[in-house]
Amino acid sequence: MEPTILNLPGYRVLAARESEREYHVKVETKSPVGLCPACLCVEAVGHGRVEILVHDLPIHGKQVGVYVDARRLRCQGCGKTFMETLPGVNDARRMTQRLVKWVGERSLRHTFTSIAEEIGVAEGTIRNVFAAHAAALEHTVKFQTPHWMGIDEIHIIRRPRAVISNLKNNTAVNMLPDRDKKTVARYLAGLPGRADVQYVAIDMWVPYHEAVREVLPDAIVVVDKFHVQRLGNMALDEFRRSLGRVDKADPARKKAAGVKKDLSLFRKRERDLNDRERLLLSGWLNNIPELAEAYRLKEAYFDIYEAGSQAEAAVRFDTWAKSIGPEHRAAFAPTLSAWRNWQPQILAYFDHRITNAFTESLNSLIRSINRRGRGHSFEVLRTLVLYSKGAHRIETKRRPFARQGWDMETFDRAPPTESAYTGMLGRATLMRAPPMASEVEEVNYGVDIARLVAMLESGEI
Repeated sequence: MEPTILNLPGYRVLAARESEREYHVKVETKSPVGLCPACLCVEAVGHGRVEILVHDLPIHGKQVGVYVDARRLRCQGCGKTFMETLPGVNDARRMTQRLVKWVGERSLRHTFTSIAEEIGVAEGTIRNVFAAHAAALEHTVKFQTPHWMGIDEIHIIRRPRAVISNLKNNTAVNMLPDRDKKTVARYLAGLPGRADVQYVAIDMWVPYHEAVREVLPDAIVVVDKFHVQRLGNMALDEFRRSLGRVDKADPARKKAAGVKKDLSLFRKRERDLNDRERLLLSGWLNNIPELAEAYRLKEAYFDIYEAGSQAEAAVRFDTWAKSIGPEHRAAFAPTLSAWRNWQPQILAYFDHRITNAFTESLNSLIRSINRRGRGHSFEVLRTLVLYSKGAHRIETKRRPFARQGWDMETFDRAPPTESAYTGMLGRATLMRAPPMASEVEEVNYGVDIARLVAMLESGEI
């Protein structure tokens, strides 16, 4: 091995040996630094040597072990002994700084075990390096607090996780390890400028509502439209299933079992059906009158969202609820219960028309990234989604500010006046302040889903 192949500044290669799987390189520092960590004295003398193993970047597919012939020093001032500083080495992990950076970035695309085998360290070391890398990214990258916030969840890696989005800018801003009230409230409490949050769209999950009410009392909570509408299709499905359970011998009811193959037709709005679909659906409805009535109730339920105001929507719902007959009431009971428990938040949509529809697209993307990763931990998946370089929507804004010492209002707005020296100088012209200065500010709105999709398709993540 050539002495220069290590290319590690600050070190002199003393010897090198190559084996089947490793390079072993013995080095010493070129310019030892002897600053005493106890008293900061620079007067120190040699006090023996210790060989320290430092891991470095792989070379030619082989592990690299750097054996530093490090000096022990004794302080002339306080008498304490200490080791010389090793340039370019991460003291906490006995790795070069460049290896630490490489591991942090590589751990987003490879398993911890494979990286550990590649460089010759324990898997726990790789896990710790990744955790520090992720923490550094989170500390460095700051997303603007959404004015219109969405809170939804995705069931992934064995449990539901809360997903936070910016609904005004269609970006993702966080993924939380669970959807518990304590976790969500802690996140909301730590938001800079949380008083600027105007609206929060949620599904009908009580812990979300309680966390928002406690931490963001001035924000308007809106139950997501599509979660409410979904209840109509769920009720129709439940009624269809109940037909077969009630009396399997009844030919008309038995036919309901066959609906399953055309279930998508029942879930679509009637106005969105094409001629062929409308014909197929009418065949089912004409043969099973009870199912036809359930479909009518579902369509009327969706029509509530055609209302132009809260008051009109409330009237439409009351009229619809009263039209449900005894035979269908059990299937639509969860829908009625949801409105009874969440009506103020459901009706809030008609004054503040925000939805979590964007978050559903985000959840699909997260699942795709997770499938491609084949075994990512939640922490790795979260870092990939939130901190992939090039995936953020960033705007550069100029924020005006007045120069110190100038009263901008006074100088800009004062009208010209007659000078005492009019006869000598004519009408005086007031001196005005120079143009208002500005400072450049970058605003990061979060993860742009279109960019993240492009990166996923190109193989960047």
